[in-house]
Amino acid sequence: MLRVSLIGPGDIDFHFYELLKFPKKKFQSELEKIAKVLAESNVEIEFCPDKGISFELAKEYKKQGGKKVIASVPQDDKAYGIKHLEPYLKTKVNGKKLINEKINTGDWKQQNRLKALLGDVVLYLGTSIMANAETNYGIYLFKLMNKFKKGIDNAKYLHPEVRAGKNIPYTHFVYSPFLKNKKIPSEIEAYMKKYGIKLVYISSPNQLKEKLSKL
Repeated sequence: MLRVSLIGPGDIDFHFYELLKFPKKKFQSELEKIAKVLAESNVEIEFCPDKGISFELAKEYKKQGGKKVIASVPQDDKAYGIKHLEPYLKTKVNGKKLINEKINTGDWKQQNRLKALLGDVVLYLGTSIMANAETNYGIYLFKLMNKFKKGIDNAKYLHPEVRAGKNIPYTHFVYSPFLKNKKIPSEIEAYMKKYGIKLVYISSPNQLKEKLSKL
């Protein structure tokens, strides 16, 4: 089953309602439509179980009949721990557990490095400091995995759950309506192209459905 890794802002009120001036009803409607597409496309989704758009989308996906939700969790972290994630890990949807499976990423540093590599596809749902950090770490480590840097030959052993590039070309879907400028920086586009990462801009749930069907 194709795995889609969700990356996006944690602060919905600030990002979507204040920065993007997204009407709340429109945002919720868009979220529901995206979730329906993911559920109907028979993909599993992966996310970090914390507040934000990824958590809200995961809940909607389950409500729409989505089959499998995977939580990436740094279960061995000693510095910050994961106590703040517990309410999200215990969430239920329609009386059933939201999360079907957990991936232990080690500590928070490794979680941030690995996050964008845990899916066959990344669905980028808006710009934030952490969303960009996770995306850029993914690009850099994918570069090492594919030996674009001399002397690095063990990046493929990063984590057994790394999916990027193993089953299909590593693909980043960027959901344009959730970005203020509708695109990521051109420099990042260029690095993706250089390292063989497929970048696809998605303008609507219907287009997302079409693109997923072709993978």
